[in-house]
Amino acid sequence: MTSSYSVVIPAFNAERTLAAAIDSVLAQTLAPSAVIVVDDGSTDRTAEIAQVFGTRVTLIQQDHFGPGAATTLGFDAVTTPVLAGLDADDIWLPDKAARQLDRLERCRDLDAVFGQVRLFRHNEPPRSDAAIQDNWGRSTIMIHHSAARLIGPILDPPKGGCGEMIDWLGRARELDMKLEMMPEVLALRRIIPGSMSFDRNTRGEGYLHVAKLALARKRMKPS
Repeated sequence: MTSSYSVVIPAFNAERTLAAAIDSVLAQTLAPSAVIVVDDGSTDRTAEIAQVFGTRVTLIQQDHFGPGAATTLGFDAVTTPVLAGLDADDIWLPDKAARQLDRLERCRDLDAVFGQVRLFRHNEPPRSDAAIQDNWGRSTIMIHHSAARLIGPILDPPKGGCGEMIDWLGRARELDMKLEMMPEVLALRRIIPGSMSFDRNTRGEGYLHVAKLALARKRMKPS
């Protein structure tokens, strides 16, 4: 089994949660070859917190272009054959990487694997009976680097809307890539009131933009 993978963490004003996210990656039973934090133009202590980890974490900084642009910049800096992502307010469980790498090794036709998340509220301990969701998103993805390059950049919807990963994975499916949801809880997803992930207003606008992009690609595809 290959043990060479990198983790990309896009972060915007994430001083409250970034350290816990990084700690969960560094505590993996199968350690990453690289941890890349992309500071998306934060105005708080996000960059300073990433630098506290020294050489264990590579910090890249950009102006505030959005999580898709930040993730793409991080993916472009990866040199390992496998890469993974993590939102700065979420947490990996200790054997997340080992389980997913094993799955990719045993099923060679898979391009990427995902996992389930258990929800927990910020400033509250995770509960074993909390809601569980399938996560087709950044916090549980593990993908072959070659597949990520083939899909191309992650495009942020206008005006800060959500949906950039939905669009990116939609393009992956249009390329007939094989994506699998592992039926295991591999990460904890933090609920922070007012955060972009749980803002219904920006979420709706972003998803509408994603739908329009998919329809445009379908119209351009040769019949």
